[in-house]
Amino acid sequence: MTEAAMRIRFNLPRFLAASAAACAFHLTPGEIARAQTTPFYEGKTIRIVVGFTSGGLYDQYARLLARYMPKYIPGQPSIVVQNMPGAGSLTATNYVYGVAKPDGLTLGMVGSGIYLDQLLERKEAQFDMRKLNYIGSVDQRDLVLYMKADAPWKTVEDILAAKELPKCGATGTSDLTSILANVMEETLGTKVNLVRGYPGGAEIDLAIEKGEIHCRGTGVTTHFAREPYFTWHKTGFDRHIIQTGVKRDPRLAEAPTLNELMDKRKTPAIGRSVARLLLLSATLGRPVI
Repeated sequence: MTEAAMRIRFNLPRFLAASAAACAFHLTPGEIARAQTTPFYEGKTIRIVVGFTSGGLYDQYARLLARYMPKYIPGQPSIVVQNMPGAGSLTATNYVYGVAKPDGLTLGMVGSGIYLDQLLERKEAQFDMRKLNYIGSVDQRDLVLYMKADAPWKTVEDILAAKELPKCGATGTSDLTSILANVMEETLGTKVNLVRGYPGGAEIDLAIEKGEIHCRGTGVTTHFAREPYFTWHKTGFDRHIIQTGVKRDPRLAEAPTLNELMDKRKTPAIGRSVARLLLLSATLGRPVI
């Protein structure tokens, strides 16, 4: 992936400059004099805490940032990546908010739906999103629910009519699988069996390959960006059930959009409003805090 292909929607240099200014209040007079001629970040190391396991796109995007961003920051600091998976990135968010020093040297790349854990007042969410600096996002995406092709549920209608629910893998209560499942239940009346606790998307994909679970919700960008999806699409391993874009993505031609299905089932206005709130995470993309 090239630097241009990252499509970074970012305000990182401005944030780091502000952090450096804030830290200046804690310097001695001699240190302040030196800081006037030496960039704050010179010789320092910035850490990006990723809320998921290595190998997934969160991890890959963080490592791309670590590679390319130093040359845009005065002082050209080094940037390292630390994976801190757990509870759909709740562990990493709690760490960045309550443990890491507010010195401008720690960033977090966390789940796009992490704000829902605070809105739902989960006791595990030991942070206040209003007090975190939202720096930017490395992508924005529509969502897709994919199903193992040999599973008995081929369409949303099949899920609605099923006596046995498909099992969908999730990392936590605010990851994309959980969000998409909640949106579908609120707007279409479908239900799935959410199997939570996977440390990352790569582990969910492996569980689908092993036949432990049947489905997962993820970003369309992700679904066409890496293995095992390249191989899956060549071999017909998976089927696409629903997508959230305004129009059908031609690569997911068999999957109706959420809007199509809501129109077909005459979803009331309140359900559509809930969907817009929950799908805000797709706009947030992969937030860096």
